[in-house]
Amino acid sequence: MAAVNGAAGGDTKAAFARIYDALKGDLLKDPAFEFTNESHQWIDRMLDYNVLGGKLNRGLSVVDSYKLLKGADDLSEEEMFLASTLGWCIEWLQAFFLVLDDIMDDSVTRRGQPCWFRVPQVGFIAVNDGIILRNHISRMLRLHFKKKPYYADLLDLFNEVEFKTASGQMLDLITTHEGEKDLTKYNIGVHRRIVQYKTAYYSFYLPVACALLLSGENLENYSAVENILVEMGTYFQVQDDYLDCYGEPEFIGKIGTDIEDYKCSWLVVQALERANESQKSVLFENYGKKDPASVAKVKTLYRELNLEAVFHEYESESYKKLITEIEAQPSVAVQKVLKSFLHKIYKRQK
Repeated sequence: MAAVNGAAGGDTKAAFARIYDALKGDLLKDPAFEFTNESHQWIDRMLDYNVLGGKLNRGLSVVDSYKLLKGADDLSEEEMFLASTLGWCIEWLQAFFLVLDDIMDDSVTRRGQPCWFRVPQVGFIAVNDGIILRNHISRMLRLHFKKKPYYADLLDLFNEVEFKTASGQMLDLITTHEGEKDLTKYNIGVHRRIVQYKTAYYSFYLPVACALLLSGENLENYSAVENILVEMGTYFQVQDDYLDCYGEPEFIGKIGTDIEDYKCSWLVVQALERANESQKSVLFENYGKKDPASVAKVKTLYRELNLEAVFHEYESESYKKLITEIEAQPSVAVQKVLKSFLHKIYKRQK
């Protein structure tokens, strides 16, 4: 195992970042493939471009959750390495999803730079790079966890979450199919299903499940925890949908385009539920159009339907329900993990 210094105590984020370098180094000398100079440079650059650059929230959540489950502020060097490796596996999974997602959506930028497939000389080589990113997860798990009693459970967990996420992406793509715009397909059940599978499992459940396995727990005993985290992930995406329309661009770091992009957003679903026939015709006429006048008409309709207040009521009710469910968990350590997630996102502004 690559040595990692200073993992116990100190700055978790700095230690986590150092472990990325160690993991990348292992992958770049994987004995299963005979690297040329050119392929070595390609993978090195591709990893830095796609795995780094995000907020690393999902990966760091594994380390934070593991500390809370252990009831320890500091981890041994090996514990920090293993928790961080699982955290980075989630960041690799995120990179795999985003590289392919950007191609499917024909996106232009990601994290303030051109999407990987837009980089000169990359193009659709990015599809193969996505496959390599996914395979790197299996390589890292095999290298560092093969002798652990929970190795098979880890493989199963990543496979299960990847399948759920890909299925959520499929549902999103076929519901918002370009050239077949049909708002009658949009309802709260469709929105919930897309969000639950596309976002909640890998962003909320996966980090905690990794920490539970590291702690020697059996995931079959934590179905209630899984349900709470999926609920939390759904609430998180509803916040995202709300902020896309009502957040300040300079504060949230992006200009919202859900209306222009014809997204199955929580706001449009709520509007469809509440609108009278003339208001629905405004939505059908203007939703999904790029011109600012159409976007303004949709936003005016959202104001008429008082969707800001509807969201704040939803947020308050979701919080109360989640807290009740969390406090019903028998393990105080698990309660702490779940509350740490909830308090990071409750009433967030970006």
